[in-house]
Amino acid sequence: MENLRETPVGVQRDFGRFFLDEYRAVLRLAYALSGEATAAEDIAQEAFLAALRHWPRVAAYGNAAAWVRRVAANQAVSRRRRLRNEARAYARLAGQPVPVDARPSGPDVEFWAAVRALPARQAQVITLHYLEDRSVAQIAVVLGLAEGTVKSALHTGRRALAAKLDLEADP
Repeated sequence: MENLRETPVGVQRDFGRFFLDEYRAVLRLAYALSGEATAAEDIAQEAFLAALRHWPRVAAYGNAAAWVRRVAANQAVSRRRRLRNEARAYARLAGQPVPVDARPSGPDVEFWAAVRALPARQAQVITLHYLEDRSVAQIAVVLGLAEGTVKSALHTGRRALAAKLDLEADP
């Protein structure tokens, strides 16, 4: 499906409905994982563009929403990795530490910043669990993981967040 004009009208309508139904949730996921509105928009748009490119196959999966969330989550991880590498290169080239952003403070900002500081898998699992209120089984489907892996990442991520945020850990 290289060209949208060559796409059958019914397929376009199906994708259009899917996009309208899922865009806000995927955008929230991307924002929670990236921490930046413009980056979240780019991530969400790229995820939906990938879905559109492969729409007949994606629609046939039966859970296109999980597929597009997985793409968005993976893109957020890739973006974080790329930014970290760029910051290291900048610091080496400039010979100085990278300046810290002056960001607004508050419990939500602090929480999501702590989530983004977790290892990628833990950040993805925590975000899907708390932002979208997804169950372990649903997260496993979205990320293509075993439920035990999700449980482990959720447990480890919660403990790490509790330590970072100086909170009492889950019982």
